[in-house]
Amino acid sequence: MNLLLCYEPTTENVRAIKDPALLKPRVLLNLLKAEDRYVLPYPHNISSVQTDVTPAMRKIVAEWMMEVCEEQRCQDEVFSLAMNYMDRFLMCCAIKKTQLQLLGTVCMLIASKLRETRPLAADVLVYYTDNSISKNQLASWEILVLSKLKWDVAAITPHDFLEHLLDRLSIQTLGIDENMVLSHVKTLIALCAREFQFSRYHPSILACSSIASALLGLGWLAKSKCTSDDLLQQLTDITKIERDYILECLRQIELMLKESAGSVESTDSQTEESSSLRPDEFTPPPKNPEIEVLTPTDVHDVYF
Repeated sequence: MNLLLCYEPTTENVRAIKDPALLKPRVLLNLLKAEDRYVLPYPHNISSVQTDVTPAMRKIVAEWMMEVCEEQRCQDEVFSLAMNYMDRFLMCCAIKKTQLQLLGTVCMLIASKLRETRPLAADVLVYYTDNSISKNQLASWEILVLSKLKWDVAAITPHDFLEHLLDRLSIQTLGIDENMVLSHVKTLIALCAREFQFSRYHPSILACSSIASALLGLGWLAKSKCTSDDLLQQLTDITKIERDYILECLRQIELMLKESAGSVESTDSQTEESSSLRPDEFTPPPKNPEIEVLTPTDVHDVYF
């Protein structure tokens, strides 16, 4: 008689074991079809809806949200999902800049409820805002955001494509550590989520471009004895996405990394930085809950 073994480790961030059935072509095809529902409508411009919120303000709040997710050790998908909610809301409902942090907090709460076994607690989120919002505001805005999103919160993120793409690229046969590649790719996806310009790309395109950038940075060309065009063609064959779209996004990622590296060099001239920022150089926020995390109250200081 077959027995069902139920095993629940006590460690945090427990992930389900990889299921080969979920890597079949049918699943990938369904993901590619479903992602169209969650891409921002054209034109991709905050100013077309918002009169008081700018992409710069969005980036400040996004960086704070990323720090909160890192410090609370959320699943990687939570931050990307929260940014998807935020951008979709900003493109359909005008808000004041004083409400942007509240919106970001609500989006993290909803995303954590969808992707975490233990969602972020309201008290914790209020603490991270330096008590600039209340639990009642959090609850009322949660209903507001859900209604504006028509309760369609099961959005596709770039993370949903990673296992499908890496499994079909067979990078392990080249002696490349898949865990290292995943670490680099997830960092790139998080960095892209901070920038509003990347919200115009489909999640599959962001996943392909992030994987290409990570592999090229980890010596894929030398180990595979192929060219970057060959890598892009493989990704195109897997997803049926036009190569030019992937290439354009890849160039935007490389430009973002160079600009980030230049920003680091300009703020700390005594620290020797490489000419191109790589994912492993991204410093996550401290995990100590006693250390205060920077809050977007700085948005008020800068723009008010």
